Amino acid sequence: MKKIVKLFVVVTIIVGCSFTSHAQTPVKIGHVDFNTLLAAMPGIDSVKIKLQNYQKTLSDQMDAMKAEFENKYMDYQSQASGMSDLIKQTKEKELSDLQARIDAFQQKANTDLQAKQQELVAPFIEKAKAAIKEVAKENKYTYILNAIEDVVIYKDEADDVMPLVKKKLNIQ
Repeated sequence: MKKIVKLFVVVTIIVGCSFTSHAQTPVKIGHVDFNTLLAAMPGIDSVKIKLQNYQKTLSDQMDAMKAEFENKYMDYQSQASGMSDLIKQTKEKELSDLQARIDAFQQKANTDLQAKQQELVAPFIEKAKAAIKEVAKENKYTYILNAIEDVVIYKDEADDVMPLVKKKLNIQ
């Protein structure tokens, strides 16, 4: 009877260990500098040029509005002493409205520029994420972290998946 109990205990331990070893798959973590990857992708330079051109268009419009404001303000200052109160108030209101339009344009321009950047960069981000996901699956990584400075405290260069992702994206 003691032999059967011992055998049962040994079998239970062996079976338990095999289940435990299957349940605990090793965690494999890699890292990639996502910003560097995006900067290396073909076609990203044309996105930068499009964004710069769009920003220049907005900036030129802003400069024109500011020049208009300055001209009207200079006119107002030079003629203010000879104006009636009603004309002064009208000119001041006009200047105030123009300044409000300039401020609104600047806020809208910033929002539009960010939206344009998102629109142009989004396909590159999706392509990079897809390549990272494929590399992770092919190389059995559990996690791939973005190796941004001050986010990852320690990283082993052996787990840098940048070369694998660049190869997947055909980047030299």
